[in-house]
Amino acid sequence: MTDELIFADREGVIRRWSASAEALFGYTQGEALGKSLDLIIPEHLRAGHWRGYDAAIASGRTRLGEKPMRTRAVHKDGGKVYVEMAFSLVKDEKGEVLGAVASTIPPSGRSP
Repeated sequence: MTDELIFADREGVIRRWSASAEALFGYTQGEALGKSLDLIIPEHLRAGHWRGYDAAIASGRTRLGEKPMRTRAVHKDGGKVYVEMAFSLVKDEKGEVLGAVASTIPPSGRSP
């Protein structure tokens, strides 16, 4: 697992943002914490992202399990970031979903 760790609560608000996530996406922890995941999701991909996110939160499972998928994100400077992301749901001791965690591996870097 990489250390580009992002945790978002049930509503998609960023609650954990690692130093490596700062380096990859350009936002400091202070800039990212408390913000929506829309911070790094390209606008044209947001509707699909939120459909999948909400479905995973409601069902208690992700569509791909923990298998990484390649997707595009947005850097703070507006550039494209292509990443492999693996998603997992975080649950409490009763099995209720608290949110989702993503670990990322940049396969091909950024483009302006």
